[in-house]
Order: sequence, then structure tokens, then C-alpha cells
Amino acid sequence: MSSINEVVAKEYKGTVDIKTLATRDKHIKDSWVNAMEVRIVREELIKCHKVEGVNHYAECKHLSELYLKLMRENKVKGYKQIDLAAKTS
Repeated sequence: MSSINEVVAKEYKGTVDIKTLATRDKHIKDSWVNAMEVRIVREELIKCHKVEGVNHYAECKHLSELYLKLMRENKVKGYKQIDLAAKTS
């Protein structure tokens, strides 16, 4: 059974090499893992707000700071940005 990269490479008929497809695939997977990490932290923050009630400002501060940090850093980017970055390097 062939991998998805090989199938896509056959469709492009040599215009995109396997290494580029593998890089795209890895980057997109990493982006989605980071996005899911943000989602998990957000869910924990919501739980913390519900449990702590009026004290949530003090008790959930670490989660809110982590959530904001992850929101800034972990943005899902498409493969075209990867290709452009590789060409300029």
C-alpha cells in the first residue's frame, strides 16, 4: 500500500518532490497538535472558572497566562507558507 505522499506525487507528475510533501505533512501535523494543545488548555481554563467561582482570577491565572501564550505561538499555518520559507532559505 502506498503512502499519501506517493499518491499525491503521482498526481503532480513530478512537479513536487517527496521531500517537500513530507515537510508539508510534518508541519501541518505539528500545527494541528499545537492547536489541539491550545484547545485542551482552554477546556481546562473553562473547568477552572466553573469550579473556582469568584476566586477564578487568582486560582486560574496560570492557565489563562498559558492559554494566551499558546494562542500567540501556536497558529495553524498552511503549507504554502512553508514552501515560501524554504525557497527563501
